[in-house]
Amino acid sequence: MATTDTPILSGVKKSSAWSIFMGVLISALGILLIAYPFATGAITTVFLGWALIFAGVAEFAHAFGSQTAGNFFVRILLAALYGVAGIMLVAFPLRGLEGLTLLLGALFVVRGVGALVEALRLRPIDGWGWLLADAVFSAAVGVLILAKWPSSGVWAVGTLVGASILVTGIAKIALATTVHTGAARVAQKVG
Repeated sequence: MATTDTPILSGVKKSSAWSIFMGVLISALGILLIAYPFATGAITTVFLGWALIFAGVAEFAHAFGSQTAGNFFVRILLAALYGVAGIMLVAFPLRGLEGLTLLLGALFVVRGVGALVEALRLRPIDGWGWLLADAVFSAAVGVLILAKWPSSGVWAVGTLVGASILVTGIAKIALATTVHTGAARVAQKVG
């Protein structure tokens, strides 16, 4: 039996192929982050510091466009907080890495809960178990980071973030492959 692709099936197969490709890239990034955990953490901290410094400069410039004195002083205060936090992260990346690690642990717990809700919402769809695995893994990573904090700062950002990103990439590949295969089966039945 010949396969016939409708425009919808072609679109689904093209989108799922793109998702598979992106899953492979995400997985490769995860492996790279795992390989260099301390460097990843230090670079991330310094990068975040510079981003906060630039945000502080922008907020300071924006303060002069304020319509009221109260708004002006709030923006100046925000600019100072951004700037000081950024300078501290750039000047003391190891201390900043500890704070970033604490924030990261909380982020992964929240991400795990959100992914769990999404997985349960998609439960009847084939491949939903991959999203559930991603949710459980993300939440477990967050709990592990928080349980070992502050010493987890040396390895957590690179190793655990890399592992989580790797699992996310694998989940994307698995789910997109299921969708792609399903679209091919529908095309066969239509044709």
